[in-house]
Amino acid sequence: MRSAFVTGAYGLLGAALVRRLLAERVEVTVLRRDAAPRSALVLEGLESRVNVVSGDVTDGTAVERALAEYAPDTVFHLAAQSILGIAQRSPLTTWESNVRGTWIVVEACRDHGVARTVVAASHKAYGAHDRLPYREDFELRAQYPYDVSKAAADLIARSYWHTYGLPVATTRFTNVYGGGDLNRSRLVPEAIDAALAGRPPVIRSDGTPERDFLYVDDAIEAYLAIARAPSSMTARTWLTLPTYNEVANIERIVRAIVAQLERAIPGDFQVLVIDDSSPDGTGEVADRLAEEIPEVCVLHRKEKDGLGRAYLAGFQYAVDQGAELVGVMDADFSHDPAYLPTLLEAAHEADLVIGSRYVEGGQIADWPPST
Repeated sequence: MRSAFVTGAYGLLGAALVRRLLAERVEVTVLRRDAAPRSALVLEGLESRVNVVSGDVTDGTAVERALAEYAPDTVFHLAAQSILGIAQRSPLTTWESNVRGTWIVVEACRDHGVARTVVAASHKAYGAHDRLPYREDFELRAQYPYDVSKAAADLIARSYWHTYGLPVATTRFTNVYGGGDLNRSRLVPEAIDAALAGRPPVIRSDGTPERDFLYVDDAIEAYLAIARAPSSMTARTWLTLPTYNEVANIERIVRAIVAQLERAIPGDFQVLVIDDSSPDGTGEVADRLAEEIPEVCVLHRKEKDGLGRAYLAGFQYAVDQGAELVGVMDADFSHDPAYLPTLLEAAHEADLVIGSRYVEGGQIADWPPST
């Protein structure tokens, strides 16, 4: 993940997510509807470190402009009218924000080919069930305005995966709490205020309901794990890289490949390192790169079993993950990653594309590579 667009960035979850993304050196763009001086995004000085686009999530022009100008590879759609009391009093504005806002965001993601989209739904989408706790395969039985709006957002997002292949995931988190939540209508901030003031907290029920709570930092970990997962499952182009004792080259070659593919087909590729238990630590370096770069994964084989079998193992793995185009390269820089965009362009017109030193003008320049 190199750049992200976050809606709802001025809320509890959004501000915490932006804080974490900035810590990981991700370029962040946020959507701001109103000035929010009490948001953690402002109070902690985070707003000055991000790109700010003015507009509402229901404003298609603003959302389109954010994606067109800042070209994020990942979108986190967290914006919503999330206060149940407001939803009960004003269902139309809640549906406008939560339903219309969702289809505007996912449609813009489809138009701009965003590589990864995460949409925040809610556990409220499940409605009433006799069996608890909720499970992912439970039917959505929402009945009340807020609950229905979140069920609709969930279904809209998933329809874009089933219909258009948009790499999108939805979350159904329970009640989130943590630092930066200034909404006193929620139980945890109200209870803290009451304790500090020496008064009884306001309880908005008869005291019998039981509720689960999720700490905000744990929710952010979940968002990041989800955002990192879809690329390997939906990438159409895979480049396989068999290695054995390439510790001196592996990091440079992988970064060079990723840089070229990111320019040519951003967000639609996966680099598969196939390591045959290299004794020099090549596999360990590859694992570290895979943790850092979502578009890199590693296939470890138990022993050195020949280049041909390494290719076959890589091809099978890529095809099993849904690859439509599979490429191969050596890891020693005898194949220059700079030619990858040209080969990919040629693949639009051919089923098989070969880059060869034996064609007219072909050669291997500066190899073995100088140090």
